[in-house]
Amino acid sequence: MKTTAFTKYHIAAGAKMAEFAGYNMPIEFTGINDEHMAVRNGAGVFDVSHMGEIWVKGPKALDLLQRITTNDVSKLFDGKVQYSCMPNGHGIVDDILVYRVDAETYMLCVNAANIEKDWKHICEQGRAFGMEAGHGKELYNASDEICQLAVQGPLAMKVVQKMCAEPVEDMEYYTFKKMKVAGCDAILSITGYTGSGGCEIYAANEDGDKLWKALWEAGGEYGLKNIGLGARDTLRLEKGFCLYGNDIDDTTSPIEGGLGWITKFAEGKDFIDRALMEKQKAEGVTRKLVGFRMIDRGIPRHGYKIAAAGGGEIGHVTSGTMSPCLKVGFGLGYVKPEYARPGTEVAVVIREKPLRAEVVKIPFV
Repeated sequence: MKTTAFTKYHIAAGAKMAEFAGYNMPIEFTGINDEHMAVRNGAGVFDVSHMGEIWVKGPKALDLLQRITTNDVSKLFDGKVQYSCMPNGHGIVDDILVYRVDAETYMLCVNAANIEKDWKHICEQGRAFGMEAGHGKELYNASDEICQLAVQGPLAMKVVQKMCAEPVEDMEYYTFKKMKVAGCDAILSITGYTGSGGCEIYAANEDGDKLWKALWEAGGEYGLKNIGLGARDTLRLEKGFCLYGNDIDDTTSPIEGGLGWITKFAEGKDFIDRALMEKQKAEGVTRKLVGFRMIDRGIPRHGYKIAAAGGGEIGHVTSGTMSPCLKVGFGLGYVKPEYARPGTEVAVVIREKPLRAEVVKIPFV
């Protein structure tokens, strides 16, 4: 298994460790519920160094990104981040963040489990634009060189401000700065996967120790806590954020997965699968991703069947658990379109027993 620049600190803190996307990652420290509420109410730090970073540079960078992503990259400006996804002819290669440094320099943050697949896809598409891959070339996979921390929660930016000489607390959502953080060259990005505010900090692996120590010195007065991947999952689910491999994958289109808002049919943007998605938007789809919460007591899990209130299978659960904030079972799942309206009663089949649930609007909290 691979390790991150911070693995030794997680082990020293007594984290429950497990393999994730080829890395030895902390799943929990003091318990998922405790960590979840720490982020909702205070500040927590996640090691997300397993995520991938791919650079796209040169005069053809924008052309390539307009081809391989569904969102309109031409709308970005220097220091702006965009959520997007990469279609592949029948589904989604990955959902990603696109960072514009300047008109010819972009960084893509990609999911850990998809780094190699994404890199291969980007290189294949890049060849059509005459772009080369490798160190010093237009396409470069820097994933093994970069560590990343997500500092999340309503107090997160107060912690991070203590590590920065320039003001960062009033930075706008989905913007970033290349700047010094704890004296280290870094990208500070007002993004995250929790819906509770905060930022993500990208730095070189060799600066990991310095960054980690400075963060904990700054976070002491704000009760900063270690947070594992378990709470990361419950936090994102309460906000209705999709998880690749669960809620979206190689077989789901952005229109089916509720990502129509990042699918832009801009003039001149000939992205992969554009015709298919235009057809789906015009004619409708055979399934839709919805949020639901349990009416009966029960905890939904990935793969459980969803049935109509009167019986008959209509879909399946993609993500589900007990909400630490709401104290009720909830989740995301695909259902037939006629059952997708909020307020519709459905049933989640748990241990062969249909338990009542209701389709609701997301976010859940």
